[in-house]
Amino acid sequence: MAVLSPDPVLLRVSTREMPESERSPFWREVFARQMCHLEFEPLSDGPLDVEATLLALPGLSVGWCRSAMPARWSRTAELVKDGDDAFALVIPLAGAVCRSQRGQELDAKPGDGVGILHSEPGGIQFRELNDIVVMVPRSALAPLVPDLEEAAMRLVPSSNEALGLLRLYLTGWRENFSITDPALCRLAVGHVHDLIAMALGATRDVTAVANGRSIRAARLKAVKADIAFNLTAHDFSVAAVALRQRVTPRYVHMLFDSEGITFSRFVLAERLACARRMLLDPRQAHQSIGAIAYASGFGDLSHFNHAFRRRFGATPSEVRREQLE
Repeated sequence: MAVLSPDPVLLRVSTREMPESERSPFWREVFARQMCHLEFEPLSDGPLDVEATLLALPGLSVGWCRSAMPARWSRTAELVKDGDDAFALVIPLAGAVCRSQRGQELDAKPGDGVGILHSEPGGIQFRELNDIVVMVPRSALAPLVPDLEEAAMRLVPSSNEALGLLRLYLTGWRENFSITDPALCRLAVGHVHDLIAMALGATRDVTAVANGRSIRAARLKAVKADIAFNLTAHDFSVAAVALRQRVTPRYVHMLFDSEGITFSRFVLAERLACARRMLLDPRQAHQSIGAIAYASGFGDLSHFNHAFRRRFGATPSEVRREQLE
């Protein structure tokens, strides 16, 4: 897959709906060789069952792949003649992978990261696969990481904080990449570059800059994901969120302050949005207004009604009635 794209491109490919006789030829010739500039070699018999999602941005490509059978992806000596100088960071989410390059084999467990230089022969082998592959131009990382070639040969353990934040930052992009503004897109790509550099071992100056820029953005994304997951808990608090994210409550408040909103206002907006979705959902028509308020994280019905009307300009009952009419 080309690393550079003038506009965001999201592509999903699966063999599941294909006739069994067409799966291997398509995956090997069309998807692997033509689209990704890779060789794909299945290592067992049986019908191929794989799926992939590819996201191409200016200066960044991200791929998610699932495979239920053993296989090998590789950049052969012939393929590296194409001039692709990308650095790829492979992050298995489930199932281990073995990276081979420069005569060295390196095993990566779920959550670890392992690098591959596209300009040299190399590849990964696995029994089953569920992974993220992040690809950036080598020229973008070289100024950020001392001796990128040496760093590419080291395992990045799952305990690496920047690697963990990178995984969280990319969560959601697979299903819905909604950034269309070119300036915001460049900012997001820059955040990913910074996080990869820090995971590999960025220079001191880059680390200092990234801590105030990309780490903060990734932390905020992680905090928002935490809030969304625990939104309906009635013992929900900034202290509980901070504890799960291993930061201080003050730091959480500072993250939201940088966006011009308070933690409590953000949580309120998310809970109101959750309640509105439930009110508009025909499957929730049997639920009372009070039950929906409680299920959305509100403990006081009067407060819910007042906040809902102020936010949406109508009462919960009116919103539900409009949906039924």
